[in-house]
Amino acid sequence: MGDSSKKDGAVSVRVAIPEPCSYDLDYSGRALPPYLRAIEAAGGEPVIVPLKSSPEEIAKIVTSCAAVLLPGSNADVDPQKYGAEKAPETAPADQPRDAADELLLQDAYNLHKPVFGICYGLQSLNVWRSGTLVQHINSSVNHNAGAKVEVAHNVAVAAASLLADQILSGQQTASVAVNSSHHQSAEIVGDGLRAVARCPEDGVIEAIEGTAPGHYVLAVQWHPERTFEQDPASRRLFQAFVDSALQWSNRKA
Repeated sequence: MGDSSKKDGAVSVRVAIPEPCSYDLDYSGRALPPYLRAIEAAGGEPVIVPLKSSPEEIAKIVTSCAAVLLPGSNADVDPQKYGAEKAPETAPADQPRDAADELLLQDAYNLHKPVFGICYGLQSLNVWRSGTLVQHINSSVNHNAGAKVEVAHNVAVAAASLLADQILSGQQTASVAVNSSHHQSAEIVGDGLRAVARCPEDGVIEAIEGTAPGHYVLAVQWHPERTFEQDPASRRLFQAFVDSALQWSNRKA
């Protein structure tokens, strides 16, 4: 099967999404559906990557997809991957999720497929690109406010960035209200990435994006999949991602 297909007469582009967490199935069951709905609402076809899959099975799945979305997780990236000792607050690592992310990212970078990371997905991308993480944020800002808090704090978005083009929709304001459910964040930004949003109160990195021309790579620390139905900025993030996947598929064709 190709990376796009016909659906109700329109072209639907396939997006690979790994299951969120291999060792917390209750979390995965709650967390995954909003990502699927957000991709579908933007015109994409989400393709779930089961974490029990073999490397060969994952390769087959991603070959049929035009883009990769890395969702949040209840796990934390293994600190050994970025040369750090595990802090007491750091959650257990999830080797199957890490392995899936690495295979998906390798394919996406080899073929310049669009990448969109959310929360853990940002952290996974950053570490895969040789960056490091803050293992536990110590701040007066409540970054781990939880799923029920729609607005936890604001983020300051860098001008002349992919994120600004999408989330601000041409407006000049550089501040956006976001939800927040994380206790880790990017520290040293990985190779070929740059920080494009921060929490103004404490400087915590809230978004990173790729620097290679023509390769769509964006990751945010908040959860737009939870708010896309009522928040235009969240919808634009998913729409731009799916649009970029369709453009990639058309270029390939």
